[in-house]
Amino acid sequence: MNRLILFLLAALMSGNTPAATLKIATLLPDGTSWMKLMREGAQTIDARTQGRVKLRFYPGGVMGNDSSVMRKIRAGQLHGGALTAGGLAALDDNIQSYSLPFLFQSLDEVDYVRQRMDSTLIESLEKNGFISFGLSEGGFVYLMSQYAITQVGQLQFHKVWTPEGDRISERAFRALGVTPIPLPLTDVLTGLQTGLIDTIGTSPAAAIALQWHTRVKYLTDMPALYLYGSLVFKASALNSLSPNDRKILSATMGETIKKINDATRSDNSSARQALENQGIQILKPSAKELDEWLAEVGSAIRGKGNTDEFSSPAIREQIDKLLREYRTSHR
Repeated sequence: MNRLILFLLAALMSGNTPAATLKIATLLPDGTSWMKLMREGAQTIDARTQGRVKLRFYPGGVMGNDSSVMRKIRAGQLHGGALTAGGLAALDDNIQSYSLPFLFQSLDEVDYVRQRMDSTLIESLEKNGFISFGLSEGGFVYLMSQYAITQVGQLQFHKVWTPEGDRISERAFRALGVTPIPLPLTDVLTGLQTGLIDTIGTSPAAAIALQWHTRVKYLTDMPALYLYGSLVFKASALNSLSPNDRKILSATMGETIKKINDATRSDNSSARQALENQGIQILKPSAKELDEWLAEVGSAIRGKGNTDEFSSPAIREQIDKLLREYRTSHR
């Protein structure tokens, strides 16, 4: 008995922490830059914690859509997930503040605003019991279709996809007289193949990674909205980690998210060129047509009072102020 007591005391005094395996789900398929970099980050965490913290990934939507993943996190079946801004809105609407259609006109504007506002959006998740190590860029979303589309009125004659549960996109399309067809990401390719849908909105890199580019012929060259998300953990799921291991997890994931942002931007640039090389036509709306898109969609989503449904007026005002500052100084 004395030997057993001495053994237990020695174990406690050694500071050893039980190993923890954090289960993470994502819709992103294996083989993407996101997954490759996340697996590299997981290896680094494993090494730095001497095997005490491991990350196990469930990619490609095997755990369901964002809503399903969120339910499983709350139930304790998963510890975290890489979710889109729309999926994270279940925690706090403010997290999707960058998702309003035609909010940004360039990636330089995105960088200017994100450098000053990301921390505010991340805090909105923390207040709801979730830890994020940074927002990860998905890139600009462009309309891609089996038919040429440059005028806003043309959308009424097409079968348009919206991501399942994406309230912003659904509101925007309905305002244009379009009844969108909501589908999970895993069903989009089949929808294009069967004719259920003929028009999608996505980034160039995602279109290639998910093979959607094989079923479209045109890309409308206007950044319809900015795509992003975050890897989040339920805060209580990290309670079993020692303070030092949590620091290692935080530092490594922070570094990984930065790498993902850089890789995604590069991937989208390369993917756009690849789409052109494969014969997809890039259609540039005229200045008049762009104004019509902005007016029609803007009145539905960004009109007075409408944005309150998707983000707080205070945060919206901050973003608008930053955009005015940037545009004024870069005329």
